[in-house]
Amino acid sequence: MKKLMIVGIVSLMSFTACNKEKEETTKSLADQKMEFQVRQLEIEKQKLAIEKERFTFEQEKKSDSLEKNEKEIKVAPVKNSPQPEKVKTVYVNNTPRASTSNSNAGTSSGSSTNAPVAQKKGISDAAKGTIIGTVGGAAAGAIISKKNRGAGAVIGGVVGGATGYTIGRAKDRKTGRVQPTN
Repeated sequence: MKKLMIVGIVSLMSFTACNKEKEETTKSLADQKMEFQVRQLEIEKQKLAIEKERFTFEQEKKSDSLEKNEKEIKVAPVKNSPQPEKVKTVYVNNTPRASTSNSNAGTSSGSSTNAPVAQKKGISDAAKGTIIGTVGGAAAGAIISKKNRGAGAVIGGVVGGATGYTIGRAKDRKTGRVQPTN
C-alpha cells in the first residue's frame, strides 16, 4: 500500500509540474507578442519623426530658395533690350561627284560622259534583315530550348540571321540597290 501511495504522489506531482510549464509557455508567448507590438509601435513612431523632420527640411529649403530668388531679383539690374543671339550658318555641298578615269588618257575615245551615280543612303535591307533575324532567332531559340538556353539562342541567332540576310538581299535586288550576279 505504501508503494501505491508513493506512486500516486509522484504521478500527481509530475502532472502538476507539466501544467505549470504550459501556463508559463502561454504567458511567455503572450508577453512576446506584446513586446513585439511595442517594438513595432516604437519603429512607427521613429518613422513618423523622420518623416516630420524631412517635411520641415523641405519647407525650410523651399523658403530659403524663395528668399534667395527674391534677393537676386532685387539685386540684378534690369535689362531693357535683350541682346540678339548670334546665328552661325554652315553651308555644305552635298552634290555627288563624278569620278574621272585616267586610264584612257593616252587614247582618243572621243567624248566620254560620266553620269553621276546616285548615292545609296541608309542601311541596306540585307543588314536590317540580318539584325532582325539574329535577334528574333536568338530569342526564339532561347525560348524553345528547355535544357540549354544559351546553345538554343546561339543556334537560333545563326539561323535567324542567315534567313534575315537572304530575305533582305532579295529586297535589295528588287529595289535595285544591289545588282544581281549571274
